[in-house]
Amino acid sequence: MSMADEVVLLNYWASPYGMRVRIALAEKGIQYESREEDYLTNKSSLLLQMNPVHKKIPVLIHNGKPVSESLIAVQYIDQVWKDRAPLLPSDPYLRAQAMFWADFVDKKVYESAKRTWRTKGEEQEAAKREFLECIRLLEEELGDKPYFGGENLGFVDVALIPTYSWFYAREKIGNFSVEAKHPKFIAWAKRCMQKESVSKSLPDQKMVYEFALRLRSKLGLE
Repeated sequence: MSMADEVVLLNYWASPYGMRVRIALAEKGIQYESREEDYLTNKSSLLLQMNPVHKKIPVLIHNGKPVSESLIAVQYIDQVWKDRAPLLPSDPYLRAQAMFWADFVDKKVYESAKRTWRTKGEEQEAAKREFLECIRLLEEELGDKPYFGGENLGFVDVALIPTYSWFYAREKIGNFSVEAKHPKFIAWAKRCMQKESVSKSLPDQKMVYEFALRLRSKLGLE
């Protein structure tokens, strides 16, 4: 890797947001240094310096310049290394559609998904219903395509697939099954997981489950 491309990722292993950036870098074949942040208890001075506004991971640092917020970082990666594995379509309308669905994933899917394991009782039941409704809408949008990006992994796939690493934790804690209601969605997830860029960027589901249990007890939910 030449000085022209010094790439560092400030990350936390269980963060689906960080996984997005890892997948995008892997799809493009970019070598980078991953720096694991002790995100929950002790944020590094580098993180605070590189993302003073949100103080959150992931932060992509390209030749010393920081890019924060995962979808913005994925877009940046796609534009800088545009000669291989394009993630966003070049057609303005198709690009707008991809941005719309990635935004839906951020605002609706990840938010309801979080509540399926961070709450209990009626609040948890409501979160499960909302989450499954999101999955239904996504299945409709996917249609008969292998990926949201069409024939190849695209921007929406990269935005969405990290949440799959949390499925086991959510289903165990929330006592529900996505596959029972939405087998087509799980088939899409497994298709994505066959790609090395995805499988190597996502942590083991059982490890995520253990992590979620520890967080639940910290939150006083167990």
